[in-house]
Amino acid sequence: MQSEVNAEWVFVQYERLRPVLPEAAFPANTARIESFAEISGRFDVFLFDAFGVLNIGDTPAPGAVQAIADLQRRGRQVIVLTNGASLPPGLAVRKFQQLGFDFSTRQLVSSRDALACELAGRHKQRWGVMAPESARGEELPLNSIQPLRNRADFDIVDGFVLLSAAGWTEAQQDMLVQSLLSNPRPVLVGNPDIAAPRETGFSLQAGWYACDIINRTGIRPLFFGKPFASVFDLALSRLPPGVPKDRILMVGDTLHTDILGGAAAGIKTLLLTDCGIFAGRDVHPFIAQSGIVPDWICNGF
Repeated sequence: MQSEVNAEWVFVQYERLRPVLPEAAFPANTARIESFAEISGRFDVFLFDAFGVLNIGDTPAPGAVQAIADLQRRGRQVIVLTNGASLPPGLAVRKFQQLGFDFSTRQLVSSRDALACELAGRHKQRWGVMAPESARGEELPLNSIQPLRNRADFDIVDGFVLLSAAGWTEAQQDMLVQSLLSNPRPVLVGNPDIAAPRETGFSLQAGWYACDIINRTGIRPLFFGKPFASVFDLALSRLPPGVPKDRILMVGDTLHTDILGGAAAGIKTLLLTDCGIFAGRDVHPFIAQSGIVPDWICNGF
């Protein structure tokens, strides 16, 4: 499967998921700029996607470390808004520090955080968790089975949390689907991404397996993370009161998560194209087909 994953394939999967994604208003046209610095002076707050913007796998994106340091030196507020749900805040901060970024835990808002808010109200339920043991699902407020190894594990839980697809197999996915067909239960998706760009290609994410669940069972999962409102509400709640939304910029590489989510939240958007999902491709046909229009397009930092 993963050998088939490219920008075109990922785009098609997001379009198939479109009926469950939020609606938004977009500008009539997008403006191309030569560098991020051209518009950075217009904004007080910056929300940055991680994969494909700040880093590609375990490598910082060209110019990203310097661009973030410049914003912080100028007193701008920077928040990393990521669908990476596998790491708790402390470990996520450490990962970014190893890449050269200087973030505090308060500057990181993830789909994991939005998921945790939901799980806090479901503490009596037992969940089967899609995640490797290294994902530290035990630090979430949930009673869980992790990892899920056999059909009995799938059948005894009250619902499923799709946290991280790392190490997830087709056999496990088939057991999950068959268990849901025999006994429909809630499915909570901690990472809505279909795929993530890495140094040598794309890795499938939990959002892809959620799409498979929809297609094979008709069950509609609950999603936590971009482009859905709950994670944007969390990020904006960390800002000082009264920051105008037109002074907030979402910077991302994906139309259906970063740009759609930012527009739905009522903030401005910038699509970076050099290192993320659209690297090496003309993004304009994708914009025209989807109708998801960023305020600006830029190659990179």
